[in-house]
Amino acid sequence: MTASAGVVAQLREALGERVDTSPEALNEARADKSGHAAPEAPLAVVRAASVADVQQTLRIATATATPVVTRGAGTGLAGAANTGGGEIALSVRGMDRIVEVRADDLIAVVEPGIINADLNAALAPHGLWWAPDPASRAISTVGGNIATGAGGLLCAKYGVVRDAVLGLDVVLADGRLVRLGHRTVKGVAGYDLTSLMIGSEGTLGVVVGATLKLRRLVPGAVCTLAATFADVRAAAAASAAVTASGVQPAVMELMDAASLAAVHALLALPAPAEGAAQLTIQTDGPAAAAEADAIAAVLSGAGGEVAVTHDAAEGERLLAIRRSMHPAMEALGTTLIEDVAVPRSALPAMFDEIARIEREYGIVIPTVAHAGDGNLHPNFVFAPSTGSGTAADSGASAGSGTATDSGTATDLVPEHIWAAADDLFRAALRLGGTLTGEHGVGVLKRRWLRDELGDDQWQLQRAIKQVFDPVGILNPGKVFDA
Repeated sequence: MTASAGVVAQLREALGERVDTSPEALNEARADKSGHAAPEAPLAVVRAASVADVQQTLRIATATATPVVTRGAGTGLAGAANTGGGEIALSVRGMDRIVEVRADDLIAVVEPGIINADLNAALAPHGLWWAPDPASRAISTVGGNIATGAGGLLCAKYGVVRDAVLGLDVVLADGRLVRLGHRTVKGVAGYDLTSLMIGSEGTLGVVVGATLKLRRLVPGAVCTLAATFADVRAAAAASAAVTASGVQPAVMELMDAASLAAVHALLALPAPAEGAAQLTIQTDGPAAAAEADAIAAVLSGAGGEVAVTHDAAEGERLLAIRRSMHPAMEALGTTLIEDVAVPRSALPAMFDEIARIEREYGIVIPTVAHAGDGNLHPNFVFAPSTGSGTAADSGASAGSGTATDSGTATDLVPEHIWAAADDLFRAALRLGGTLTGEHGVGVLKRRWLRDELGDDQWQLQRAIKQVFDPVGILNPGKVFDA
């Protein structure tokens, strides 16, 4: 019996039918929504149904030095959950219970596999909601949101995942269960290991439970504004002006000309004016109408053509245009989906940098932005290369390309696309920004992480990883490039 077969045999003995080695399951575990995939299938997919299942899996993995990659719904965009040869895919998607809802304390305790939208549907009768609102809310899990430190359309006003989690139950690499954080609004006993775990992309432990900080449902109407501008720089400047005005919209999304045209084509809508960019903004709460009027005045003063609706259905239709960005890019071909953030006042300058990169590299980079918090999603659309790219350096491939267990690729992102991406990342850092606002590092951003963190912090973070994962079995090859 080979070592790999022995590992699978141990898993089967401990977990029985929850160990899935069907070709369909193994193939699905290779990829996430980024389009990146490992060319070799994992050893097995463990479909955990309980904390005990996770503990058993990690005990076997530690004893046999077998890598483990934790997966939820597979909606990530950085390749962090992709599982390759010699690895165990540990799926917590089936752990989807709401354990407890305390409306008096504004908390819920949930398992990691629950879908965002399902959670909020269950909370609504209690008059509550969980604020994180990624564009993938209908298909992404709370555990995946926690693993990546997700954000979304509402985070400028209501915060990101890190602001909405009070505590976590985590299984460590050796199978021990630890309970981090608290159920109280305040709590400063010891180091904040809950925040450390959020955004760690499965490299420090496996989240098996979460105590979430809830909000009351927002009373009052929702107002939606759609403002069209002659070009994306004007739209970006207008969004910065809204932020500077002191009015706090719940949603402020920006679509450049290329992304707007692609979505209109996908949804069979009339083509927008050539070069036009659009801001879609929502206000909520008792002051929604007054805030919408104030924002409309700012946008009109910045040169926008503004329409305001108080109809909730029409507002959702307008936001559906923004939420259709990812399928619109998929329809265009192979896409490297990126995620940088800059200070909100630097949005116009960042769009200037994107325009420069488009000119210098002869490409189009459709870009949308959570303009309310300065988070941009540039999309590099291309025909995949088959040998001249540099995915071994960058740690990824894209679209229909494939990546090995450690992130190198056989079908590669073309050299000029990686060069353009490199230029874009460095431009964001020069403007005081970051390589990733919400997607995480995964395999896509490993090459550049040290540039942002600096040598001292990079080494410190590597040392933290070693403390949590001394055998090196938790999602190896992700986040750090060596």
